[in-house]
Amino acid sequence: MGAQRTGGKLNTGTTMHLGLIGYGNIANSLIALLDKTAVTKVTVLVRDTSKVSDRNRNSDPEMGPPIGFVSDVSAMIAARPDLVVECAGHSAVATHVPALLQTGVDVIIASVGALADAGLSAEIERAAQHGRSRTILPSGAIGGLDFLRAVALAGDVDVTYRGTKPPAAWQGSAAEDVINLDQLHNAQVFFTGSGRKAALAFPKNANVVAALALAGAGFDRMKVELVADPDAIGNQHSYEVTSDICRYNMTIEATGSAGNARTSVTTVMSLLHEIRSYQMPS
Repeated sequence: MGAQRTGGKLNTGTTMHLGLIGYGNIANSLIALLDKTAVTKVTVLVRDTSKVSDRNRNSDPEMGPPIGFVSDVSAMIAARPDLVVECAGHSAVATHVPALLQTGVDVIIASVGALADAGLSAEIERAAQHGRSRTILPSGAIGGLDFLRAVALAGDVDVTYRGTKPPAAWQGSAAEDVINLDQLHNAQVFFTGSGRKAALAFPKNANVVAALALAGAGFDRMKVELVADPDAIGNQHSYEVTSDICRYNMTIEATGSAGNARTSVTTVMSLLHEIRSYQMPS
């Protein structure tokens, strides 16, 4: 997408009003890591503000920056955040991100897999152009994307990805239609297909697939294999790249989040990195 970028807009030392879409495990983990001297206010978009009012930490500044809640994107826009981080899933990207971009608000998209929907991807591109805003795509749980982008400049590149997670990380996903996750004794492949099919079929587990697809081969050319392994301690991301100029492979063993086995701790850290980079000079 032409609107992608990493890097910042605010000058060093400038305080930030941060917006968040969603208030689940990723958002809460991220808030706990924020430097309250740099991020002085947080506005969170949730479906129902009454369900989170008791968790509002405005009354206790020692816990971090004050947090306010809104229940629709127009209220988020009216709050005028400097930057918004989406961390609520594919539907949140479709529902909220275009409107924010169109009004000039830069957005970090954690649910990169949503961009496997070609129509939504095009809508986001148009909104960013209209609002002269940017989408920022974090690396998430994967690494080496800068090198992959460089290799892809030389021509066609083949990327094969294998994602292995413990059965608990695949619960509630389409994997349950293929294997019995509760009675799995050995590692089992339950999905083989293109990057686009993987990203759309496993929206809560395959954002890494989308990050690799956008950096290299594209959604349709990329090959994906997803595995449930009862012996897996964390989440393993392994991929192989082949092109005319080089061939390499990379494997990352990531610790799963304590509150959500399907999400790696590195995902939260990559979002924190993008927020801090945004506050540095361009």
